[in-house]
This record gives sequence, C-alpha cells and structure tokens, in this order.
Amino acid sequence: MNPRAIDPDDPIADDLAAVVALRALADQLEDSAVERALRAGWGWGQIAEGLGVTRQAVHKKHLQRVASIDLELRRRRNV
Repeated sequence: MNPRAIDPDDPIADDLAAVVALRALADQLEDSAVERALRAGWGWGQIAEGLGVTRQAVHKKHLQRVASIDLELRRRRNV
C-alpha cells in the first residue's frame, strides 16, 4: 500500500476531520448523559437500554471514569 500525505485543502480531509470531531462530541455527550443518569438513580441496565447497548458494554466503558469522580453508585440488592 502506498500511503499519500493528506492535503489539508482537500474537502475529503475536511469530511474526515468532521467525523473525528463528531465522534469526540458524541463521546462527551454520552459521558455526561451517563453521569446524569447515575446521579438520578438509574441503574446500568436502564442506561444500557437507553443507549441501545448491553449493560456489560456501558458498565465497561463508563465504570472507571465514574469511579474516578467519586460518584456514589446505586448497588443492586440481593433479595
């Protein structure tokens, strides 16, 4: 494969840069929404359903960040 240098004046380069920026914005929005949901008492399953992913996926993606801000999480009770 012969890689070409990206021409910053090429409109395709702008399109690709826009995609990268949108992904970063989407990640920030998701982080904020997940944090708000947890603060409101939502469980991982509810958040996952709202995002259209599995509980395990949302937990894996957000748990470390949430733990780093000392957000108290609702724990499942064994009944």
